[in-house]
Amino acid sequence: MAKNLAGKKLGIIHAALITTRAVQKYIDEVIPEVEVVHWVDDTIQNTNFACEPGVIPKENYAKFVQAALSQQEYGVDLILLACSTFNRAVELGRPMIETPMLQIDRPMMDLAVGDGRRIGLLATVPTTVPSSERLLRTAAAEEGKTIEITTRLCSEAFRVLKAGDPERHNEMLLAEIEELSRRVDAIVMAQISMSVLEPRLTATKVPVYNSGRTAFNRIREMLEAKG
Repeated sequence: MAKNLAGKKLGIIHAALITTRAVQKYIDEVIPEVEVVHWVDDTIQNTNFACEPGVIPKENYAKFVQAALSQQEYGVDLILLACSTFNRAVELGRPMIETPMLQIDRPMMDLAVGDGRRIGLLATVPTTVPSSERLLRTAAAEEGKTIEITTRLCSEAFRVLKAGDPERHNEMLLAEIEELSRRVDAIVMAQISMSVLEPRLTATKVPVYNSGRTAFNRIREMLEAKG
C-alpha cells in the first residue's frame, strides 16, 4: 500500500516553460498529494540551444545552483531537474546542495541498462544528444556494465511540433521507434515532450521508456523512503 505523502514537497527546476506542462500529468497521477514548487527560466534553454551540442554556458550551471538553493531554503524534500540538455548540473551542484536531487532522465536510463547491452537513444533536439549519451554511460558504469548506444536524432519531429503539428511529431517518432526496435534491447526517449507517446507504446518489440513515468515513479519511491 502506497504511503500518504501529504506534507512532502518536491522542487522542480525547468529550463523552459514547456516542461511544466509536460510533467503535470505525472504529478497528478503519481504524486497528487505532494506540494510541487516550480522554478522556470527560459533563458537556460535558449542559451543552451544557441551553443554547439555538448557546450553549456557556465552561467546556466550557476542558475541551477541558485534555483536549487532557493528550493532548499523553502524546505523541499527532493529537487528534480526537468531538463535533459544540462543534466550534468545535478552532479556539479551536489557538493553545494544538501537536499537530494534527481535528473529526470536517470531512472529510465537505469531501467534500460538493466535490460541489456544495446540501448537505443531517441532524441529530437541536437543539444540533448551528448548529455543523454553521457548520462547513459554513467548509469551503465555505476552498474559495472559496458553498453552500446545507438542514437537516432529526429530534429524534424521537434520542428513540426513547434509548428503546431503534434500528431505528425508523434507519427515520425513512432516510425523511428519501430526501426530502432530491431537493433536494440531497450529504448530511452530523451525529451520529456516524447512522454505523450506512452499510450501508444504498449506493444513494442523492446521496452521503450519515457522520462515522465519513470522519473515520477522514482520520485514517489524516494519520498516514501524518506519517511
